[in-house]
Amino acid sequence: MDSQPTPGLELPPHYYRDNFQALCNTVEAQYGDLLTVSEQKFLQRFQQLPFDAQCLYVRLVSRVGPWFRESKLAYTELGPIPPAIDSLLESDMVELAEGLYVEELAGLYTLPELRQVFEPLLGDCAPRNKSQLLEAIEALALEDNKIVGLLESIDGERIIAPCRLAEVALFQLLFFGNRHQSLTEFVLSDLGVARYYPYPLDRQHRLFPHREAVEEYLACAELSDYWYELREGEDNCALPRLAAKVLNLDIRFPSSEGRWHRLCNGLARDLERLGELTTAASLYGCSARHPARERRLRILERLEDWPGAVQLSEHILDEPWCEEERDAAERILPRVQRKLGGQPIRRRRDNFSRLDLELAREELPVEVLAARHLESQWGQVHYVENTLMNTMFGLAFWEQIFAPVPGAFHNPFQGIPTDMYSPEFRIRRRPMLQARMVQLRAEGIEPLLQEAHSRYASFQCRWVDWRRCDAALIQAATRVIPDAHLLAVWERMLFDPRENRRGFPDLIALGEKTGDYCLVEVKGPGDALQESQKRWLRFFARQDIPATVAWVSWREQPDD
Repeated sequence: MDSQPTPGLELPPHYYRDNFQALCNTVEAQYGDLLTVSEQKFLQRFQQLPFDAQCLYVRLVSRVGPWFRESKLAYTELGPIPPAIDSLLESDMVELAEGLYVEELAGLYTLPELRQVFEPLLGDCAPRNKSQLLEAIEALALEDNKIVGLLESIDGERIIAPCRLAEVALFQLLFFGNRHQSLTEFVLSDLGVARYYPYPLDRQHRLFPHREAVEEYLACAELSDYWYELREGEDNCALPRLAAKVLNLDIRFPSSEGRWHRLCNGLARDLERLGELTTAASLYGCSARHPARERRLRILERLEDWPGAVQLSEHILDEPWCEEERDAAERILPRVQRKLGGQPIRRRRDNFSRLDLELAREELPVEVLAARHLESQWGQVHYVENTLMNTMFGLAFWEQIFAPVPGAFHNPFQGIPTDMYSPEFRIRRRPMLQARMVQLRAEGIEPLLQEAHSRYASFQCRWVDWRRCDAALIQAATRVIPDAHLLAVWERMLFDPRENRRGFPDLIALGEKTGDYCLVEVKGPGDALQESQKRWLRFFARQDIPATVAWVSWREQPDD
């Protein structure tokens, strides 16, 4: 969770240029041996620019463009803008507009400015509405360069766009290891809104070991972008052709696998909805991420391939990727066994511990009302949902989460490693996780978690909620929850961190002695248990962990 911003802290006037320079320096240090001649020249050109030109370039590449009017570029921390533009033009870091499309005018010019320029050509029929005026200008069928010439009459100044955007995008990819983080991450860190743990970043731990790995990632990203375009345009006819391209792409590097698996799963699901079951099954077969095998199993069931469905179900149950997949296979296997004439094993019905509460209706969440009611029976009742168990997990395994595993961290702004929610997390760290479990058993959980809470306070970790889980709550919980219970919970979380970080009961009720506690899931009238909650409740029952479901009904109010 975010920490609180540092009071009164202001950014230096040229923070954005300094941050971009830091990005470039990091990329050069980590990936200098992989950069092309063009990319190395980009670094050199940026370094050789005058300071104000560097600042203006970073401003331009950080804004939505591509085109900008010189007369509208005003930054108080910079000197005169025209000389900076001159320097950028001389270095081929920006270009002048030689022609503009009509649709590009909307964001550059106001309605009065457009009317000033084009009314003489449109005459009395010039529309008063901006969108209609643009349509009328489009109907004039003017050459793109003719449009630019006409627009010069407004202010006589230049229209520019930044160049080398491909290099900037690549540098951001190499720095962040993904395409969704941006220079904004620097700002959050500078302001004290986010404080990140100092894990090592060097060539030994970088995400892309070779240039071929970068190119493979970009090829996969290009196919993903095309898939999104087809979905937005609802062009279903092109999806099978895209699937053929995806199936022909040979993925060799771990840096591409996450994006590749997501693309295979997403595209396969779209094709499945279109009835292209064979192609969808092939795509699922290329993916090593849930729900690929579950979806393939459902396709086999739809195709009435009963032997294949039985075989895949049993394979999933022997080596499940996650609990959701295992549950699906346990539900499907009896159905396909019946089709083959077998005698399936009947699944046991859930019989969770139940607590009926009749409460007065108030304008408060039902969980808060239930907690307030239970306080008379317990020393403390806290409304924690998933935060407490996740926070204790994050504190217990902090060093293992932030261990310097190659490819896990590739920028200074990560709250978890890249592989946190994949099976590789526990596989790649198995010895250190096992050693930590031994230490937790030997030295006791309460002192180790208190030490971790003090040592790592306010560093970013997606598992830890510093605001809702203070040291007092951690201490109160670890004093009464037996170590064996917490270790069992954490073992299950390590098996499937993505799925098992959710579904915990809403409340924790704490007594005075070890074992005197209860986890309470609260359900208001009409609510039902979710599958993730049922899985935890089944686990608690197997481990003799005290847990119950509080079913709330509203007390009838007396008539006035």
